[in-house]
Amino acid sequence: MNNMTLLVMAAGMGSRYGGLKQLDPVGPNGETIIDYSVFDAIEAGFNKVVFIIRREFVNEFKAKITDKYAGKIQVQFAFQEIHDLPDGFNCPEGREKPWGTGQAILSAATLIQEPFAAINGDDFYSRESFKVVADYYNNGGNEFSMVAFRLNNTLSIFGGVTRGLCTVNDGKLEIVVETDNLQQTDEGISSDRDIPLDGSELVSMNMWGFTPILFDYLRHMFVDFLKERGTELKSEFLIPTVINDLIQNGREQVQVLHSSSSWFGVTYKEDKAYVVDEIKKLIDQGVYPPRLFEN
Repeated sequence: MNNMTLLVMAAGMGSRYGGLKQLDPVGPNGETIIDYSVFDAIEAGFNKVVFIIRREFVNEFKAKITDKYAGKIQVQFAFQEIHDLPDGFNCPEGREKPWGTGQAILSAATLIQEPFAAINGDDFYSRESFKVVADYYNNGGNEFSMVAFRLNNTLSIFGGVTRGLCTVNDGKLEIVVETDNLQQTDEGISSDRDIPLDGSELVSMNMWGFTPILFDYLRHMFVDFLKERGTELKSEFLIPTVINDLIQNGREQVQVLHSSSSWFGVTYKEDKAYVVDEIKKLIDQGVYPPRLFEN
């Protein structure tokens, strides 16, 4: 078993949801979605987890999340800071949020020297998803990878969501197109794009597998991004855009891994009751113990 790191992006505040939703309990003993992701990663063979958070939340995050992992998995922290920019660049006055998932992952560059999976902190991916990533790299995989879900397994019943619709050719990712306001209707699945969708389409849920060479790409591409859009107050340096550029320029290939599981997460406040119910079902089925981490 090779060393594998889980990188959890948890610096966002969740503007639609309100508050620091990554700390919101969904399990019967106060477990968060992050707890279930870490538990699944440990079961899949990951031996380190790096959390990307905001520095001001570190004490609360340790108390509510990571203290319980002691002795079970190595834990480290990286901090995504709005003013953490390359030499020669300054944050424009009035900007309030950090620079997106690309900057988030780059903030962990000094902590990771092995293959790693990057995930959102507020998404439940299922154990199968962690296992397919770990298996890919433990069996000699050396390309970037992405876990693909079926679109109809990733929707919310409470409103539209944004998903990355994927084009795949011969097992390789060709492009990810961020598509907004995806939701189930009586006529099918609608979106802000005028395209027919039946739910079988493959989507990215920001669950990626990377090798450390990604950090070299991010350093150079973040500089290019800032030259072009660094004066904007809401521009974002996003991982799907980075990956698309690397694919289109022939610099990397991305192996598409498949998960048949249903994703769920807390996009809207109303989603929480559904997530709690789904977690309870998995506990009743014996997938998870009632208490994930015994002290």
